[in-house]
Amino acid sequence: MRALPFIIFFLANFGALAIGGFLMGEGPSSEWYQEANQAPWTPPGWVFGAAWTFIMLAYTFYMGIAWNRIPRQKLLGVYSVQLIFNIGWNPVFFDLHDAEMGLLIISFLTILIWLKLFLFRKSMKGWSLLLLPYSIWLTIATSLNLYFLLYN
Repeated sequence: MRALPFIIFFLANFGALAIGGFLMGEGPSSEWYQEANQAPWTPPGWVFGAAWTFIMLAYTFYMGIAWNRIPRQKLLGVYSVQLIFNIGWNPVFFDLHDAEMGLLIISFLTILIWLKLFLFRKSMKGWSLLLLPYSIWLTIATSLNLYFLLYN
């Protein structure tokens, strides 16, 4: 079934978002975060939900296409690490209030996604563009985390 990889990655990607959201507790609405200094380029709260929905849809299509183009062990290895770091950032930053460890996690995740874009570009060809929203968003999120660490 050609649709099966898309369905599996859709469930995994949005499941990861749900788990990450659950693990971050009050998250951005918490008193700790609201009273902290935010980067001037921090988008309004609603942008995060819209952005992550779009990103995970694009990433689902990327992974569904990659399933038949990239050796599965390599693909799933990178994907698994990415999923763990994507989920893990939320509780580290928002629940543990550890902006330094959060920066380490999100920096690694950002590098991993950019590497994925470049390492698999020959196999994925133009489909690699589906990783750009994720890569760009993580770059912005990393800068927000860095600002938070430096000014709080």
